[in-house]
Amino acid sequence: MSVVFSCLDADTLGGVQHVTHTLAQGLAERGHEVHVVGLHRSSRPFRYVESPRYHRHAISRSRADGRLARGRADRRLRRLLESIEPGYAVMTTPSVVARVSGLLPEAFRSIGQYHGSYDHARGCWHLASIRRHYPALHQAVFLSEHDAWQFSEHALLPNAWTLPNPLASWPDGVSALDMPRVLGVGRLEGVKRFDRLITAFARSGAPRPWQLHLIGDGSERERLRAHAEREGVADRVVFRGPVPAARMSQEYLRASVVGLTSEHEGLPVVLLEAGAHGVPSVAFDVSGGVRSAGPVPVPPGDVDAFAAELGRLVGSRAERLRLGAEARARAEAFRLDHVLDRWESMFAHIDR
Repeated sequence: MSVVFSCLDADTLGGVQHVTHTLAQGLAERGHEVHVVGLHRSSRPFRYVESPRYHRHAISRSRADGRLARGRADRRLRRLLESIEPGYAVMTTPSVVARVSGLLPEAFRSIGQYHGSYDHARGCWHLASIRRHYPALHQAVFLSEHDAWQFSEHALLPNAWTLPNPLASWPDGVSALDMPRVLGVGRLEGVKRFDRLITAFARSGAPRPWQLHLIGDGSERERLRAHAEREGVADRVVFRGPVPAARMSQEYLRASVVGLTSEHEGLPVVLLEAGAHGVPSVAFDVSGGVRSAGPVPVPPGDVDAFAAELGRLVGSRAERLRLGAEARARAEAFRLDHVLDRWESMFAHIDR
């Protein structure tokens, strides 16, 4: 069968794109014809898969602003979709659903994903868009049972389904949890609130030589450097920049704790990857997806509580080993083959 994933920009650095390319490669390796479509090309492309077995397309070189440019881009997209054997069209965000669902050839089965939580959706325009566009799709897909239930109940969606994010690979080894390093991974943008992670690290009582390593890049980098200076930990916060996906396993193997202080999340891959490597994590409890990944939960925004849990793990290798083993056992459910089985079960359900 053919599976088409469409994103606003398919090759930028972000969680939606990471998951999309992981699923595309996995389904292609199972023999499906898979296409990943970006409605426009990323200005800073990031490579998620070294040897893709799926087809990649960019409809426009940049954002199609204006009615004429949008019309030309939509015609190119329609021609591309008509050239692909009908199958399943997976639209990865509400904005993509709103734009692409009306362009699909009739023979395609339509699937709309949402990578956030219900609580985040109701706090912005996403919920209204989901209520308007998702009920007409063959399936609406959410990241956790809790979020799928909330959308079903409060957005009156009759077609809600749960499919978690997958792990791209399963490591053979686990971290020894003896290196004095806390790890933060993600875009250095406001929504990720790395300022809170820096503050929590400063207040955790982590002694030298413990360091906080931040992997990723973004517009907040210099502001975060200044924040680390004000918190008195500038010499212990290491800005690593972006790390290729193929090298991230080594980063987890050199970490002892992972911290996640985002304003909102769906099901963060970083928590799954940390768990697969036996690394315990501390995270703000902002969604059912976060809870399903099994970090040490902290009330959202409570930096002092986060610092206390971080300090507890920094101070006890035995506790890190206990929680790391639990995290790895929980991460088993998110192995790629398990998640791909669930995707194929959903395809079969749609066909019935």
